[in-house]
Amino acid sequence: MDRRTLLAPLAPGRALRESSRAGAPPGGGLTEAEARALSSRILGMIVADEARVNLSSGREGNTRYAVNRITTAGDAGGVSASILVRYGRRSATVSTNRFDDESLRAAVDTAQTLARLAPEDPEAMPELEPIDYPAGAGHVAATAALDAVGRAQVAGDAIERALAAGLEVAGYLEASDQASAIANSRGLFGYNRSTAVDYSVTARTEDGLGSGWAGTGHRDWSAIDAAALHARAIAKALASREARPLAAGVYPAILEPAAVLDLVRLLPSALDARRAHEGRSAFSRPDQGTAIDERLLDPKITLRSDPLGMGASPFAADGLPALPRTWIRNGRLQRLAYSRWWAQQRGVEPTGFPGSIRMEGEPRSLEQLIAETERAVLVTRFWYVRSLDPRTLLYTGLTRDGTFWVEDGRIQYPVNNFRWNDSPLLAFRNVDALTRPERVASGYELPAMRVPEFDFASVSEAV
Repeated sequence: MDRRTLLAPLAPGRALRESSRAGAPPGGGLTEAEARALSSRILGMIVADEARVNLSSGREGNTRYAVNRITTAGDAGGVSASILVRYGRRSATVSTNRFDDESLRAAVDTAQTLARLAPEDPEAMPELEPIDYPAGAGHVAATAALDAVGRAQVAGDAIERALAAGLEVAGYLEASDQASAIANSRGLFGYNRSTAVDYSVTARTEDGLGSGWAGTGHRDWSAIDAAALHARAIAKALASREARPLAAGVYPAILEPAAVLDLVRLLPSALDARRAHEGRSAFSRPDQGTAIDERLLDPKITLRSDPLGMGASPFAADGLPALPRTWIRNGRLQRLAYSRWWAQQRGVEPTGFPGSIRMEGEPRSLEQLIAETERAVLVTRFWYVRSLDPRTLLYTGLTRDGTFWVEDGRIQYPVNNFRWNDSPLLAFRNVDALTRPERVASGYELPAMRVPEFDFASVSEAV
């Protein structure tokens, strides 16, 4: 087994980053001037107490391949508007993608009629006053230019490498170039343009007994080395053949960044302040108290949102600014997520909900982390994650696409997969070590980690 190939970091690409070609279909959707004009036109047709228009526009394309051949590919684009009107506490929303005057008036009339008929919403909030949003920094030309030909070249490289190794390969590559805007009857306006690309590849042996996976996401296609992903998935597939049996149990575990992602993404919605105050959350405490300032996780864990730093929109769908916030610092819960209405009830500032998550790490590579490990199960990623107990954030899932036994600082051999039952609040309570963070999705930057205990509850026959 080539451990260097198996553990190669996902460095910026070289040859394949040039795979996008000139002459890509125009993308990006509406310009800021066009978005202003269209939203003003729609708002000018509305006769209501308040109104808001959310515009979405742009292009997205995808290519899927399986069994060593491209199976589907497509590009789609357009403009849509979501029109909200409000009479007091009654409101309704209608969406349209037709922008001639007759169609727009029909959409507005429908929204106004439905709003008058709607029941009152006791939690309705007034529209926001104008906000000076910062400019977004999430639009990258290399991603916007990634067209069907470029995507096919990526698939072709994966297929060629798989055939040379005697494997079957499947993958999915999706890229988007989008513009969004928000405008309301109080004069608020925001505009953002951004790109995103997500790519994953799975390699399998012909007998189906070996499987390897690699994937990532980014705003910038040129930051993704597709060839390295292909090599890594293939190396894992070859290395995972002839898995040895390992009994279920609680073991030390090395979770690669993709596995950490599957646990971390369970936390943002769980940080809802209202659920905590109402006693419906893992962060609830007696008498409507919360776990604020309690040490819930290992002191190595700091979790924060960095929307602008990670290229996300500077505003949420309701217009609330997307600001950098630290949710967990050195293992202690720093804040909960407040909607506008719940913040008003509690007399605090609204935060919006966590997005564009970063977890701090330590200055070591995954290979170094393995070399420092006495014994552990190495997990590539999880799959089919489902909730067991929302109150405690207990979940279940499967390991998949490369599970290995590590001993004396080396990957010794592949082992069977497991069904696990665990919670990020338990798994992250004690952490032995972290690696340098890496981008594992367009909205997440996370390290690998070694934890002293992870509950591999039963053996799974899945590969």
